[in-house]
Amino acid sequence: MKIVLLGAPGAGKGTQADGISKRFNIVHISTGDIFRKNIKEQTEIGKVAKSYIDKGDLVPDEVTCEIVRLRLAEDDCKNGYLLDGFPRNLFQAEKLSEIDNIDYCINLDVPQEKLIARLTGRRVCSQCGKSFHVDFLNGKTVCDECNSKLIHRSDDHISQVTERMAVYIAQTKPLIDYYAKKGILVNVNADGSIKEIEERIKQAIK
Repeated sequence: MKIVLLGAPGAGKGTQADGISKRFNIVHISTGDIFRKNIKEQTEIGKVAKSYIDKGDLVPDEVTCEIVRLRLAEDDCKNGYLLDGFPRNLFQAEKLSEIDNIDYCINLDVPQEKLIARLTGRRVCSQCGKSFHVDFLNGKTVCDECNSKLIHRSDDHISQVTERMAVYIAQTKPLIDYYAKKGILVNVNADGSIKEIEERIKQAIK
């Protein structure tokens, strides 16, 4: 099974991506991870990507698509995969369709006000990076794992969160329309517990 996973910041995409990949025994491919891997290993395409990043420029779509194409050609993708963070725009979606046939595009749908509440209430460990939410901290200000200070990241303040949401919606609506026209879009209500959302996904793509 070959799946594209869409979801706004705060929709729980990482958690559900891990669950889906385990359930269907497919590899979870995060574009952030494969960028970092190629740059760290100094592959040819990694060097190209790094040259843009070092200048503070966006990596061109063509380079991103090539990094993904090379990753999908690896042996562990033969039984299927879940793409997380790609495609991000219509150009990338069309290039992906030239590379392979996608079975499902799962869109994790959460009301915007819920997403904003999730993100603005997030606190992150300053050392290990573990995330918490103020609703469940009971006044604690240190990490359960390493006892380091919890911080409120600057990009989790309301103005930044609202701006990120607007950018995400503008980027993603053409993708949703594209996959809907292909007949492979699955909208999943991602407002609920992890188990509830897992069950909805399971029912939607069984």
